[in-house]
Amino acid sequence: MAIPESSGIHGPGHVKLLAFAGRAHKPRHPRANHYNNLLLYSSMTLGIDEPVEKPLLATLRGERRAVPPMWLMRQAGRYLPEYRELRAAKGGFLDLATDSGTAAEVTLQPIRRFGFDGAILFSDILMVPWALGQHLWFETGEGPRLAPPLVDAALAALQPAPERLDPVYDTVRRVVADLPPATTMLGFAGSPWTVATYMVAGQGSRDQGATRRMAYRDPAAFQAIVTAIEAMTVDYLSGQIAAGVEAVQLFDSWSGSLAPAEFERWVIAPTARIVAALRERHLDTPVIGFPKGAGAKLAGYARETGITAVGVDETIDPAWANDALPVGMPVQGNLDPLALITGGAAMRGAVDRILAAFAGRPHVFNLGHGILPDTPIAHVEALISMIRGR
Repeated sequence: MAIPESSGIHGPGHVKLLAFAGRAHKPRHPRANHYNNLLLYSSMTLGIDEPVEKPLLATLRGERRAVPPMWLMRQAGRYLPEYRELRAAKGGFLDLATDSGTAAEVTLQPIRRFGFDGAILFSDILMVPWALGQHLWFETGEGPRLAPPLVDAALAALQPAPERLDPVYDTVRRVVADLPPATTMLGFAGSPWTVATYMVAGQGSRDQGATRRMAYRDPAAFQAIVTAIEAMTVDYLSGQIAAGVEAVQLFDSWSGSLAPAEFERWVIAPTARIVAALRERHLDTPVIGFPKGAGAKLAGYARETGITAVGVDETIDPAWANDALPVGMPVQGNLDPLALITGGAAMRGAVDRILAAFAGRPHVFNLGHGILPDTPIAHVEALISMIRGR
């Protein structure tokens, strides 16, 4: 691999880096050969003589490890007392997420406390609708609101404001500057279907009925919304990567509400277009796809979207997933957040089953969805010991 001169890596340090890269573990994923020489050279930008291994990034690039790296979805959040204190002082969620210094601090809190292998950007999937011109706010106890809802208004009436995303990029830069060298910086965005459900209805809903009806009734109008989300999402994730993010995740939290043909049209196809566009700009950045609720459609999603790794939710049998997913594809998941809350034998049994199922492929240990606010800190500590103490 030729390292660009702009990287500033020359002379003896250059030789050390290539020698280290040559000792990397045998890859298990088709793209790993291309990635191995890039595995650790971001540490050189920190002025470190020897590159520092990043277990999470290595796994996403196809390396199977005896001890899987781990992070938890929503790991920066309300279960942490330090987060609750900061949130109380700051006020509303949007104020918190758009204050780069505060958002960076929130991102780093679980890294300082638990030493996770990945730090995920503290933000929200609805930053994209906000950048597309909808008004965004959060109602206490009720969740996000967007106006005007596109079930009643035309997309063309919105005035895009991509500069609203600038604080997010600044947050990434601040986190990267303070992140331990072995920790992978993760960015994210919502996938088009899930983001569209909020844009159309103006809020979350139990069955995404308004959006599903619109997609059936006026697919051309709905496609225009999805296309706008795709374009902004590609720019948004590209901006995160340029600021220092090393891997990204696409959250499709409501993909489980769609019938198979609609899943193909509104989940698989838009995700594939986003992944392809990102690859044109950032060939070496892993993309994790997480279609929550996909069920038996997960295997098709993994094969057809071009993602690097796939997130598995807690409703999926990990043994089935291991058999159904493409050989060698990295997987992420899939402990039930309620098992983490329960702890003890219930959590240990679930952890054992997950680790056994994914022992033969690259695996990032995670939850099947976000950590819940009433999760005991001691149970998170116990989970870390279960994974790393083997």
